[in-house]
Amino acid sequence: MNALETPLTRLLGCRWPIVQTAMGWVADARLVAATCNAGGFGFLAAATLSTAELEAALAALRSATREGFGVNFHMFQPNAREVVELILRHRDRVRAVSYGRGPDAATIRRFKDAGVLCMPTVGAVKHAVKAVQLGADLVTVQGAEGGGHTGAVPTTLLLPQVLDAVRVPVVAAGGFYDGRGLAAALAFGAAGVAMGTRFLLTQESPVPRATLQRYLEVSDPARIRASKAVDGLPQRMIDNPLLARLERGGRLHRLFVALGSAWRWRAHTGMSLAQMMRTFFAALAEGDSAIHTLMAANAPMLIRRAMVDGRPDEGVLPAGQVAALIQDLPAVAELVARIVREAEQRLAALAANPQASTNPLLKVVP
Repeated sequence: MNALETPLTRLLGCRWPIVQTAMGWVADARLVAATCNAGGFGFLAAATLSTAELEAALAALRSATREGFGVNFHMFQPNAREVVELILRHRDRVRAVSYGRGPDAATIRRFKDAGVLCMPTVGAVKHAVKAVQLGADLVTVQGAEGGGHTGAVPTTLLLPQVLDAVRVPVVAAGGFYDGRGLAAALAFGAAGVAMGTRFLLTQESPVPRATLQRYLEVSDPARIRASKAVDGLPQRMIDNPLLARLERGGRLHRLFVALGSAWRWRAHTGMSLAQMMRTFFAALAEGDSAIHTLMAANAPMLIRRAMVDGRPDEGVLPAGQVAALIQDLPAVAELVARIVREAEQRLAALAANPQASTNPLLKVVP
């Protein structure tokens, strides 16, 4: 019996229980195709793409891999409805969708009826339960160690809570980067792991070298911390000059930055002023404060400066704390093979001798 065959691999049709998450400006067609071709499962980041860009990315993916893949989006992006229709049009290859601020039950039902699995990412037990009630087929649980928007509960505490609370396969995220982590997640009862930062730091990543170098230079996990300075919500990032200025500047300074970001985001997405206002009021209706709503455009535009423009000191650097432990830029195929090999070694050692996990003399060295 293959220990790395799990409900995740069976549902998504991938070889290994390794998911590459949808990082805005990073998870492009090339990275997703490389992940899928290596036996993992990749999510295309559609939340920062126009409809035309998404159409082009889907065409590129279909050409670059024969495997199924995923698409990530959220319902507050201006072209959300067009994205939903595009996903459904490509349902023969889109195996799953992921989301945070997700679609309503009716849209989820459309995905399910089309054979597209729903796999939201959550950071709290109550959100996992709600997601399953709305129809989620799988749930990705991100602990506090994870990059970008994150909660306060570590993965080792959150994961078992969610596993006890829901009856769908659970994927563990936050703090994973190697085969030991995959083996540990499976031992908890997870169906696999999802990783963002580890895939960001690969040869197929589109991130400019100047920005990648900043990630590789971080050696202290304490320098990768959560801050509310970007959009009013806790977001884990690497310390840099821009983050320091945002935190020193206070609310008024952040509001001016947010207004500029919102205007640039409108230009990037082609959003009309009417659409912008509808999005603003929709967010208010969901309970967001006015200032948080205005600041929402900060994250994608400030991330873009680092991830697309290659100016790491002028943008923000979302990262999981595992960035402090990563020191190389392997090809995706090499990375996935390494993780699989390490996980199989750890699981084999545990199966052969349960004391292997605690006795250093019995540990397998990858």
